[in-house]
Amino acid sequence: RYMELVEKGAGRDVFSAKVSAVIWRSRRTLVESAFYQGTGRRMEAGMTVLVLVRVQYSELYGMSLSIEDIDPAFTLGEVELARQMTLERLRKEGVLDMNGALPMPALPRRFALITSGTAAGYGDFMNHLYDNGYGFRFYTKLYSAPMQGASAPAGIIDAMNRVLDDMAEGAQYDAVLLLRGGGAVADLVCFDDYELAVNIARFPLPVLVAVGHERDRHICDMVAARSLKTPTALADYIVDAFVAEDASLTALSDRLRFSVGLRLDGLRVRTDQLARRLGTGTDMRCRLERSRMEVLTQRMRKAAALRSGSEENGLNILWMRVRSGTALRMKAESGRLDMLELRIRKGDPVAMLRPGSAYVLRDGRPVESVSSLTAGDRIDLMLPDGTARCLVESTTC
Repeated sequence: RYMELVEKGAGRDVFSAKVSAVIWRSRRTLVESAFYQGTGRRMEAGMTVLVLVRVQYSELYGMSLSIEDIDPAFTLGEVELARQMTLERLRKEGVLDMNGALPMPALPRRFALITSGTAAGYGDFMNHLYDNGYGFRFYTKLYSAPMQGASAPAGIIDAMNRVLDDMAEGAQYDAVLLLRGGGAVADLVCFDDYELAVNIARFPLPVLVAVGHERDRHICDMVAARSLKTPTALADYIVDAFVAEDASLTALSDRLRFSVGLRLDGLRVRTDQLARRLGTGTDMRCRLERSRMEVLTQRMRKAAALRSGSEENGLNILWMRVRSGTALRMKAESGRLDMLELRIRKGDPVAMLRPGSAYVLRDGRPVESVSSLTAGDRIDLMLPDGTARCLVESTTC
């Protein structure tokens, strides 16, 4: 197995020394097996290792190193040490689980996608999400960013800031998706960057990460709300949530339909029973009421007959009392009228005239003195046996 051993300078991106090395087949299995048992990881690019070498020199090829052994105690090298230091820093700052604590809708459907628009993983995700086979609809918007190399952390952070700017202007998202379609392990070192990790941890929306790795978990995976291996797996995760909810609703609908059917069957049976009971009870009630009506009718007839006889006797007695009272009243009133007639007759001036005298009226009024008369007046002389109209020719006092 051929490789290059390098030493980085103070800038960390510039090599200060480089030499070729090889692990010969006779030693490779033993060396790599011991390293894996001691560290739990395979040898990979970016590790800082402590090796036991045999120096070889050739006039044609120059100096080379033959690796005889690797010290597992040196662990995963400088990259892993930096990774552990970053994790510890995030843990002390209390942000390691911050994004994972954010609430996310049970059925998220609006997503801000941070990835490279030309990446294969992006295309796989979009095809898998939109061609889901169930008719579920989603909304996505791409925020393009580099997904590998030294510029990736700053580019991803810039994309996250653009998401925040759009949200401030009214855009609504359920989650941010960080996608990358696989690649070499060395290309994924950017996802252990502290600044990127802390921005994900403190982002106000849940961040879901799928950067295409099968075995390793990076710091961004640990601080995100959820991490999946690949963009396709993330699309499956989203669609599966809708499928599960749809299945749950279908099951509930079936249970409801079954329960309603049972309830309706029970009510139908009960209604039939009540109808039969009501029919029987109604017949009995009608017969009972008919019997009561006949008894009441007989009572009313008897009472009416008794009341009629009693009322007839009362009317006869009242009629006799009215006739007797009327006769007495008429007799009394007749005597009273006779008395009044007598009194009137006694008060009649004509009746009181002596023989040879007359009662003189002018214009219907009594004449009390001859001095009140003048020649030409017409007067009435009332005599006991009649009245004579006269014309005054002259008066003598």
